[in-house]
Amino acid sequence: MTKSGFVNENVEKMCKKGYTLIWFVNENLAIVRKKGKYGFINTMVEEVTPIKYDEICFFENGFAVVEINNKYGFINSNCKEITPIKYNFAYNFKNGFAIVMLDRKFGFINTKGKEISPITYDYVYDFENGFAIVNIKDKFGIIDTNGKEVIPIKYDDVSNFVNGFAKVKLNKKWGFLDTNGREITAIKYDDASDFVNGFAKVKLHNKWGFIDKSGKEITDFIYVEANDFKGNYAEVEIKITVKGRIDTLGNFKPFNQINLK
Repeated sequence: MTKSGFVNENVEKMCKKGYTLIWFVNENLAIVRKKGKYGFINTMVEEVTPIKYDEICFFENGFAVVEINNKYGFINSNCKEITPIKYNFAYNFKNGFAIVMLDRKFGFINTKGKEISPITYDYVYDFENGFAIVNIKDKFGIIDTNGKEVIPIKYDDVSNFVNGFAKVKLNKKWGFLDTNGREITAIKYDDASDFVNGFAKVKLHNKWGFIDKSGKEITDFIYVEANDFKGNYAEVEIKITVKGRIDTLGNFKPFNQINLK
């Protein structure tokens, strides 16, 4: 069992030194086991780390989770520990951050191993586009990559930012916030969809309408069905038998009055 850099004689040397080869990390690094513990060696069969870990996970995005005595931490691609081995659990890095758990609370570390905020959340979700949803006592908010709460943790549900806006739910009603945490609409809608091409579908009294990015309602709430805007138009349906489209000013025309060619 060899890989470029690890020739047969070195594999034999591993055996003589009491190492069991687990897998090759790359052409110059391998994970081995000795006396029930794991660590790293190079092509000269020299220990790059102490053989001290109870578990080493696969590298993902340049980092690997390691475990000692049911505590977890991270090493980088140079086999350097970037965190203390102290967490109750740790997830792989995604988009530059990793979720960690300590004393049954969750938080994030960055690629330097720094906790970007106190580990205080009941649950957290991975960062997407620079923001992450966090939860405390069944309330949700959003933090940025510095750990700052850009949306306060007071909503019953939130979506991550899409095209600069997040949907939030409070008391069974929906509304929108921008990336500064400002409510651009009242939290009053029965349902809402993400912004697409500058407009979002919102539902009120069981009928659909549209808002623009300022939160202004550009249509009345008269549509039983509505599709997202494509270009300057969105297809809508007033009744089952009356279908048409609206423009960005909210003007409706039935299909039988439109030259679709």
